[in-house]
Amino acid sequence: MNNTLNDTVFSSLSGYSILFFRITFVASVVIISIIAGKVLSMYLMRVLQDKMDRKQLSMLLKLMRYSFIFVATVFFILPFMGVELSSLLVAGGVLGIILGIAGQSIVANLISGIFLTLERPIKIGDQVNIDNNAGVIEDITLISTIIRTFDGLYVRLPNEKVFTNNITNYAANVARRFEYLIGITYDSDADKAIGIIKGIIDDDPIAFKNPTPTVFVDKLDDNAVNIFVRIWAPSTEWYSVKTRLLWVIKKTLEENGIKVALPHRTVWFANSIPANAVESGENGTAIFPNQ
Repeated sequence: MNNTLNDTVFSSLSGYSILFFRITFVASVVIISIIAGKVLSMYLMRVLQDKMDRKQLSMLLKLMRYSFIFVATVFFILPFMGVELSSLLVAGGVLGIILGIAGQSIVANLISGIFLTLERPIKIGDQVNIDNNAGVIEDITLISTIIRTFDGLYVRLPNEKVFTNNITNYAANVARRFEYLIGITYDSDADKAIGIIKGIIDDDPIAFKNPTPTVFVDKLDDNAVNIFVRIWAPSTEWYSVKTRLLWVIKKTLEENGIKVALPHRTVWFANSIPANAVESGENGTAIFPNQ
C-alpha cells in the first residue's frame, strides 16, 4: 500500500517536473528568438536607416522579428512538444500551394519593393518616366509606387512592374542638357548669330557655364544655315530655362538684324501658261480675241 502511494507521488512529481521543464524550454526559445530578432533589427536599422523610408524600414523589421519567432516555433518548440512535422509539412505544402497561386503577385511586389528600397533608383519627389508614365514620385511602399503625372493624374504602379521596367529618372543627376536647332537665312551673319547666342547664355543666371555650352553651325540646309545649341541647366530648372532662353534668342537675333529662316517652297506647274502668252500670241495676236 505504501509502495503504491509512493509511486503515485513520484509519478505526480515527475509529471510536474516535465511540465515545468517544457514550459521553461518553450519560454527560453521564445525569449532567445526575440532577443536575436531585436539584435538583428538594431543592426539592420543602423545599416538601412539612410537607404529606406522610416515607415517601410519599421514594417520590414517587424516582419523579420515575427519571422524569427515563427521559425523558432516550427523547428524547435513544436518538435519538443511532440508534434509531428511531417503532417505539418503536408498541410503546409498544400496551404503553401494555395497561397502561392493566390498571392504570387503580392509576394513578387513585396520582394520587388524591398529591392527597390535597397537599390533606390527612385525616391519621393523625383521626376521619372516608368512604363510611359511620366510624372513625380508621390510615395513608395513595399507593394506599389504612386506617381502623380505631369497632367495631374494619380497612377499606382505595382512594384514588380516598376522593378522590371526601364526607369528614366530626370532628377537623379544635378545637371541636365537641352538642345536647340536654330535656322537663320543665308544672307544673315552666322558668326554674329553665334556670338549673340553665346552672350545670352553667359548672361543667364541659371544656365551652367561648366559644362561649357556649345554653339556651332551644324548643317547647311536647303533654305537655312542651322545653328546647333547645347546648354546645361539644373535638373530642377531645366524646363523653365529651356522655354525661356529659346524665346530670348529668337527676339535678340531679330533685334540685331539676324533673320530666323522660315520654310518656303516654290511650286512649278508643268502645264501652266506664262502670263505674257495669255495676253498675246507669239505673233502679237491675242489668244482670246474679243467676240
